[in-house]
This record gives sequence, structure tokens and C-alpha cells, in this order.
Amino acid sequence: MMLRAVVALLLLANLAFFAWTRGGLAPGFPPPRHGQHEPERFTAQLHPEAVVVMPPGAASAAVVASRTAAARCMEAGPLGENDIVAAEALLATALTPATWPAGSWLREAAPPPPLWLVYAGRVPDAAARRTREAELRRLGLEFELLQAPAELAPGLVLGRHGTRAEAEAALAVLAGASAPLKGARVVSLPAPPLQAWLRVPRATADQQARLQAMPAEAFAGGFKPCAGASRP
Repeated sequence: MMLRAVVALLLLANLAFFAWTRGGLAPGFPPPRHGQHEPERFTAQLHPEAVVVMPPGAASAAVVASRTAAARCMEAGPLGENDIVAAEALLATALTPATWPAGSWLREAAPPPPLWLVYAGRVPDAAARRTREAELRRLGLEFELLQAPAELAPGLVLGRHGTRAEAEAALAVLAGASAPLKGARVVSLPAPPLQAWLRVPRATADQQARLQAMPAEAFAGGFKPCAGASRP
């Protein structure tokens, strides 16, 4: 008899537990909140109609498209010829070929700096240079001190221009001013060594993080987003 009573009690307890978990004893005994028995989760959804269940192939394509959309151009430089060779070797060693196939990065020649100067003269004597600088300030002119090359330095530069014609035009304006500047002329600087940018035209978000983690000193300050519309 005792065994039958225990079995009966266990059966009743299981039936009561089943009824409780199914909400049969609510509202006096609300069911436990877990899994699919939490209706408040459904009411808290935001735009559930936007959720689309996709087959595996389409989902993979969507992930690839999302990563492509996040891609952006990254660049480092400008780098001299020896530096860019060393930088490319470092990239090839540090990055996995499977995700960085040949052609992932390229070189773009850096435009040369303006090589034509409106030059106010070489003034090696410090006292004479201060006098010349004071004269330029009285005329309301901005200038910079040129430190190289030796044949022009130390000298005072009133402007840098991309072509001789532009420099000559700027000098003509100074010469024709109400207080004309005397002693200025157009000179050219020697062409600097060729330099180039190291670019990754379409770096994914993961690739961008890897590039920015590379040692900055090896990449002329490190990789940054490409500047300007000329480097999209």
C-alpha cells in the first residue's frame, strides 16, 4: 500500500508540474519564464517583418556583399624606393597569402612637390636676415626659411609653385605692387628622389585593422584611409 501511495503522489506531482509549466494553473501560479514561453520577447521585437531567413548559399553571398560594402582604400607613404621595397617585403611576410593574394596592394607614384620658388634671396648672415625678414613683414608678405639645398640656403621663400609660369606670375604681382619688392627672383629646386604611395584599394574591415596594426615606422607613419578623390 505504501508503494502505491508513493507512486500516486509522484504521478500527481508530475501532472501538477506539467499543468504549471503549460500555464494551466495561471493566474494564481504563473508558468516559468523560459524559452518559447516568454511572450514578452515577441512584444519587444523591433521590425520583425525585416527578418528574412535565407538559405545557406544566399546567406554567404550576403555576408560577402556586406564585407565588400565596408571595404575602403588604405595607403601608406610617401615612401622612397628602398623604403617601399622593405615595406612590401614586410607585408608579404606578415600577411597570410590566402587572404592577401598577389595584387592586393599596389604602388602609386607620389606627385613631386612644387619645385619653383619665388625666392627673396640667400641671406647667410643672421643680422642681415632679420633685416630682410622685417622688410618682408612691413610689406605684408609671408615667407619661410629655406634650409636646403646649400646653394640657396639659408634663404627666404615667398611662395612655392608647380610650374615656372605660375612662379613668374606671382613674382610679377610682387614687382607691380604699390610698394614693389626688390631683389626677388624665380628659382627651381632640384628634383627629389622618386617616392610612391603603398595602397590597398579595397581593404575589408579585417584587413584595415591588420594594416593599422603594422609597425608605423616601417610605413612612413602607418596606413591611413586614402586622402582625396584621386585615391578612392
